[in-house]
Amino acid sequence: MRKVLVTGGLGYIGSHTVVELQNAGFEVVIIDNLSNSSMEVLDGIIEITGKIPLFEKIDLRQKSEVIQFFEKHQDISGIIHFAASKAVGESVENPLLYYENNLSTLIYLLQACNNYTIENFIFSSSCTVYGEPDKLPIDESAPVKKATSPYGNTKQISEEILNDSCKVSNLKSIALRYFNPIGAHDSSKIGELPLGIPQNLVPFITQTAAGLRDQLSVFGDDYPTKDGSCIRDYIHVVDLAKAHVVALERLLKNRNSNQFETFNIGTGKGSSVLEVVNAFEKITQQKLNYKIVDRRVGDVISVYADTKKANEVLGWKAENSMEDSLLSSWNWEKKVRNIK
Repeated sequence: MRKVLVTGGLGYIGSHTVVELQNAGFEVVIIDNLSNSSMEVLDGIIEITGKIPLFEKIDLRQKSEVIQFFEKHQDISGIIHFAASKAVGESVENPLLYYENNLSTLIYLLQACNNYTIENFIFSSSCTVYGEPDKLPIDESAPVKKATSPYGNTKQISEEILNDSCKVSNLKSIALRYFNPIGAHDSSKIGELPLGIPQNLVPFITQTAAGLRDQLSVFGDDYPTKDGSCIRDYIHVVDLAKAHVVALERLLKNRNSNQFETFNIGTGKGSSVLEVVNAFEKITQQKLNYKIVDRRVGDVISVYADTKKANEVLGWKAENSMEDSLLSSWNWEKKVRNIK
């Protein structure tokens, strides 16, 4: 059985990926420091798969702990690296936290790859590396523009670190550039559970519908889009999780064409904020209290993926619809809040 390390494996995307890895027959070891997750997520993973992943509570910023982990687990065949801070606004307010957490952890893991002959590395990247696109949809050849936040900058720098590392070692790496993950596992045993006020649209929608938030703010209706609200590419988290399994298999079977590869992971379809709101109301029969407010500083007008490379080269494609994603999000919210 192939053993895979998943860092941040109790987080939103990480936990869904652990499920898909275990369903695909991998033995999974999770590292998480529980700063933005909880042990209850592990219970959900076990309930869904019937398998118990190994779990180590480790802060990857502590190099000595990283070394101790790899001394203990010397049979790891690949790493999927999610563990990172991810709030754009917080990164602007506290850039050093983001540079330390997102870059030093990657460096320590790559040093371990060198020292323990681990050659397969999947990195959790983001469409933020593209900034405001020159043309739509965005493909992987689009220029990486100057980042608009320290968070976005850590993703760009991380890709550069991986690319440089691959040039001078046997490391093979794939950076998956996500668009906007939404949804939850169909079982409603795991899903997105942000701490504090949600930074993303769909959990704010579900929390508003559940009565936790008084009102949903739609930031602007005067953008040059079909209904004036911003457009994003929303992808079901289970589809996103499955992309990691396919990418890891690609590296393990030496199917990669370069030692460092990038793939857009999205649906290829742009949906506006108001379209998402309307779709949620229709699929759930829940009326949302929302208000149009001023634009938010730093918001890109429109961004959605060209997924041709992921579809044809990686052999992956998104399968779930917007309605599937929103309904699973609402079912998860109801379960968490004990709403019948």
